[in-house]
Amino acid sequence: MVQSSNGESGKAVNFVACQLFALLAAFWFRIYLSPGKTSPDVRHAFATIFGIYFVIFCFGWYSVHLFVLVLMCYGIMVTASVSNIHRYSFFVAMGYLTICHISRIYIFHYGILTTDFSGPLMIVTQKIIALAFQVHDGLGRRAEDLSVEQHRLAVKVKPSFLEYLSYLLNFMSVIAGPCNNFKDYVDFIEGRHIHMKLLEVNWKQKGFHSLPEPSPMGAVIHKLCMTLVSLLLFLTLTTTFPVTCLVDDWFVHKANFLTRLCYLYVVMQASKPKYYFAWTLADAVNNAAGFGFSGVDKNGNFSWDLLSNLNIWKIETATSFKMYLENWNIQTATWLKRVCYERVPWYPTMLTFILSALWHGVYPGYYFTFLTGTLVTIAARTMRNNYRHYFLSSKALKLVYDVVTWAVTQLAVSYTVAPFVMLAVEPTISLYKSMYFYLHIISLLIILFLPIKPQAHIQKQPQTLNSVNEKKKD
Repeated sequence: MVQSSNGESGKAVNFVACQLFALLAAFWFRIYLSPGKTSPDVRHAFATIFGIYFVIFCFGWYSVHLFVLVLMCYGIMVTASVSNIHRYSFFVAMGYLTICHISRIYIFHYGILTTDFSGPLMIVTQKIIALAFQVHDGLGRRAEDLSVEQHRLAVKVKPSFLEYLSYLLNFMSVIAGPCNNFKDYVDFIEGRHIHMKLLEVNWKQKGFHSLPEPSPMGAVIHKLCMTLVSLLLFLTLTTTFPVTCLVDDWFVHKANFLTRLCYLYVVMQASKPKYYFAWTLADAVNNAAGFGFSGVDKNGNFSWDLLSNLNIWKIETATSFKMYLENWNIQTATWLKRVCYERVPWYPTMLTFILSALWHGVYPGYYFTFLTGTLVTIAARTMRNNYRHYFLSSKALKLVYDVVTWAVTQLAVSYTVAPFVMLAVEPTISLYKSMYFYLHIISLLIILFLPIKPQAHIQKQPQTLNSVNEKKKD
């Protein structure tokens, strides 16, 4: 499948123009509409108006889909009982998103990119569902039944129409995200965001007004530099090694296996800069507006990573599938954990996988990636539990282990995520045939013939306030 280059370039120009305009608007918003000078309602209104304008500029009349979904779900927010508000919001938002995903395949033939409004719709869907669950936690559940984090994020008063629109459609995150928490956003609009985060980390100063006012400028400049590097890599590496190379006759029929392995790695590395660019720029836009402060890091420095969607260094140095995934699309992983994994009473891993797949879309390539990823994750965990302890006796052996697992992880990720960017069935099958399905076979052999040993640590369920209080009494 070959995407329309004119459509892709047109969308890219609109996206970059909007985000650069959003960056300038964010600086203006922080300086001239600061909480000390402007009422929350005015800040909400300007954030919403700019966001609506950006969406219409980028997607034309297709932006109506976002507005329809937002209005439908606000109707649910106002009329539904607090015991069911999360269920209705979930099914309406995910149902609408899924219909739009299906239309991209069967109506727009795998997405004519100039009308690909699904990105903002996916972000809005995340926020609608997250807020509905947080309202349910705040108004429909007993405080002692909530986990510590659920209690912290619980919303105890339904948002006004202006707050709802601002949270979902604000110019800082409507185009490229990321998803954030309603309470954090309202704290930011009302001028409490930084102080609340400093209090959370027990900042050792007396009195609310004595807390410092960290500037985001250092974080913004650093992230803009990363954005510039990502853009340069995109203009050079990505255009030199497009994903279409993986279905070329030379790659499929003429190159030897080792060459295919290396070339696949290079092509998949070349597909990353556009994500690095988009997510890091979105992070910088939020920081420029004064949003995204996360507290103090282990070295005592102010940190602006509350909304960061990726950690590039940890991705590129990952020595396990788990480490790689934990640092890629961080806010979506957190959303999946909070609305699904921690809440469902049975099969949390499988149901979280299904929700992730549905949220991403209905392209066959996504499901190839998720199913292959599940297989590889189980195999990698099995290998690690059987052999890792042999390499911990000395620094030299540990270094060898880290180098080997890094190389294996990077190659395995390239193999696994290739269908995610190829989208369709035919090129995916062609690629995997040319690679002899090697990773599928190796993973199956590992799972079948190596003993399944328990992990060194067991994933604990989130503590409720009841359990925390009982421990304090003990």
